[in-house]
Amino acid sequence: MKFILLALIFTFTQHIQARSYVIFSMAQDLPMGLENEVIRKKYYVNIGSSQGVKKDTVLDVFRIVSILNPYDNKKRVNYRVKVGEMKVVHSSSEASIAVVSEYEKEDMPILELNQFMIGDHVAINVD
Repeated sequence: MKFILLALIFTFTQHIQARSYVIFSMAQDLPMGLENEVIRKKYYVNIGSSQGVKKDTVLDVFRIVSILNPYDNKKRVNYRVKVGEMKVVHSSSEASIAVVSEYEKEDMPILELNQFMIGDHVAINVD
């Protein structure tokens, strides 16, 4: 009986996995070289209405920053740093389209690239 119970638990726990939601694509307007031109960008993320995302949902965007610590046996330390927020403009069951939302620039960390990148992680903002 214990063996059957353990087998059932093992079978069901293999299907439960933490899923990482990321920016998987990006589209932007073509720059035309006009004065005061605003280039709009849309970001495609693999989180949708199945995960509770709908139009106007605010998503936090995080980047994993990996730093080598030369004083601790050259261990690599990974930091999950919030780089901004985006607002969903369209949502389907497994994916959404979002645009950059206003985010306090003074709270933003100093990064090599201060724009969202493909591979950045997203999570639903609960504030």
